[in-house]
Amino acid sequence: MSHSSWEEIKAQRADDPEAQAGYERARRAYEVGREVRRQREAAGLTQRQLADRAGMAQSVIARLEAGGTEPTLATLDRVAKALGLELTIAFQRVA
Repeated sequence: MSHSSWEEIKAQRADDPEAQAGYERARRAYEVGREVRRQREAAGLTQRQLADRAGMAQSVIARLEAGGTEPTLATLDRVAKALGLELTIAFQRVA
């Protein structure tokens, strides 16, 4: 049995729209999580402190920051308010 490299698997899926959509969802979840972590750290808060302020479990914040979930707008709004921020959403033209 031969094993494929990551590059071979990626190349096989390059033309698969469903796979591409999955990669895009994962990329967005990762970017949102990275920004939540950046804002939390800038505020000097631990995950537990942010979770307490937002009225949610610390594990929810951990999954969010890890990009392991696609958060709802309601969740993002609660996190933003707990950080003393306002959630804004923007649309941009694709290059």
